[in-house]
Amino acid sequence: MTSVISALTARTQLGQIIKRASQKDERFVVGRRGEPKVIIMGIREYIKTIAPAPQWLQEIRKEAKRTGASRLTMRQINAEIAATRSEPATTATRSKGRHR
Repeated sequence: MTSVISALTARTQLGQIIKRASQKDERFVVGRRGEPKVIIMGIREYIKTIAPAPQWLQEIRKEAKRTGASRLTMRQINAEIAATRSEPATTATRSKGRHR
């Protein structure tokens, strides 16, 4: 839902507007002297409508949910990274790296 509000209303009720935009996915068109100037909307709504994730990223997210990887803590993620880095490099990996 989109509401049209004045700049004065936006200034005096910004906290409430932010809460409604972020929790209820409301949009606010802020006008100044009767002319629309800006839109206030929650980040989830912005990403969904203005900047959706590319298909390949949506597939990665779907796979992460399916395998449970989306529920890993930062500690678990860091442990996985450390374990992978400590594994010996394969011949193919070494040949692609820099030569010293």
